[in-house]
Amino acid sequence: MAALLWRICNLLMAAFFGLAAAVQVNDPDAALWTVVYLVPSALTLLVSIKPSVTDNGVWRSLCDLHSAGCIVGTIALACSLFAYTQGNILHEEEGRELFGLVIITIWMSLCRSSANTPGASHLSMFTILLGSSVAFPQSFKALLRRLH
Repeated sequence: MAALLWRICNLLMAAFFGLAAAVQVNDPDAALWTVVYLVPSALTLLVSIKPSVTDNGVWRSLCDLHSAGCIVGTIALACSLFAYTQGNILHEEEGRELFGLVIITIWMSLCRSSANTPGASHLSMFTILLGSSVAFPQSFKALLRRLH
C-alpha cells in the first residue's frame, strides 16, 4: 500500500512540476524556469512509473546535478531577497521562485532517499500529501490566471 501511495504522490508531483513549467509562459526568463521545473517533472514521472529507477546511476546523477543547481539558486535568491525585500517575500517574484526551488530540492531529496527506504517513511508521506494538497490548488489557479 505504501509503495502504491508513493507512486501516486510522485505522479501528482510530476503533474505539479509540469504545471509549474506551463505557467512560465509570460515570464521574462521563461526558458530557464521551464527547464528548472521540467527536469524534476520528468524525474518524478520516472519514479512513479518505476520506483527502482532511483537506483540507476544516470537518474541519480541528474537528480544530484539538478538539486545542486537548485541549492545554488536558492542561496542566491535568498541573499538577494533578504538584502532588498521589505515585506512578505512571497509577494515578490523572486520569493515565489525561491519557494519553487525549495520544493524541488526537498522532493528530489525524498525521491533519492526512497531507494534506501522503499515507500518512504510515514512522516515523509504525511509531508508529501500535505504539500501536494496545498500546492496543486495554488498552481492550478495560477495556470488559469495566466491563460486568461
